[in-house]
Amino acid sequence: MLAHLSRHDDPDEIGTALDADGVVVIDDFLTPDTVVTLNAELDPILADRSPERRFINPLIADFFGDRVRHLTGMATHSRTFTDEVLLHPLYEELCGRVLGPSCATWQLNIAHLLERGPGAEQQFVHRDQEVWSFLPRPHPEVELASIVALCDFTADNGATRVAPGSHRWTEGEERHPSDDELVAAEMPAGAAVVYLGSTYHAGGANRTPDEWRRGFHLSFVVGWLRTEENNVPATPLDTARALPRRAQELLGYAAHDAIATGGGYLGTVDVQDPVVLIEEGRL
Repeated sequence: MLAHLSRHDDPDEIGTALDADGVVVIDDFLTPDTVVTLNAELDPILADRSPERRFINPLIADFFGDRVRHLTGMATHSRTFTDEVLLHPLYEELCGRVLGPSCATWQLNIAHLLERGPGAEQQFVHRDQEVWSFLPRPHPEVELASIVALCDFTADNGATRVAPGSHRWTEGEERHPSDDELVAAEMPAGAAVVYLGSTYHAGGANRTPDEWRRGFHLSFVVGWLRTEENNVPATPLDTARALPRRAQELLGYAAHDAIATGGGYLGTVDVQDPVVLIEEGRL
């Protein structure tokens, strides 16, 4: 069973559930009105999207499959996404708890929309943190991830399957969950399943005849780590200037300043913080 909580619950209670299982479901992460608005903004964009697309490496096509519509650079497509999803206060609370001990600040790793169509097969079971294969192991948590449902997620239409407790497995990387250790994160539209980068999971198979399972995948990482999506060119400066400063920071326009804790600084322009230069009209 997965813990199901509310965005109104005490953040410590949510964090405790996440610590215990490596995953928690927030049933009311977004309001119904926000879900309606997001889908209205995304419908015309996705209407022109085909599951057939190019990737940096052809092996990635096997991961996404040929029955998935995919949209990246979400902050360029929807201001509602930026205001209501990217800047959701619960992400701030949980990132502070999970990532805060290992960085001066955190940043968006990737935000993309995945619409899994009928016939989509289950992804291979994986940990999201595996993309940083060069990090020495064991290491502290470097990633907080989530799937935000824009329709009802069911076991039949491809709800994300997770292995509760797998973030604590120490048997080595060869230890993978068996099928009966995976639980479908069934949840209503507007809910989010939040999990750690060390938690095993997979997008489920869509066995329905005509349902497209639509949801965002967002993850956040420590501010000194290279992100999967290069969010600066994905959200060009002209777009970023119109966004709240916190959104600019999360999208990679901020420096990672760890001098106060004995570290250095990363990502500056003219040895200054780019978000300050944006604010002053110098960038």
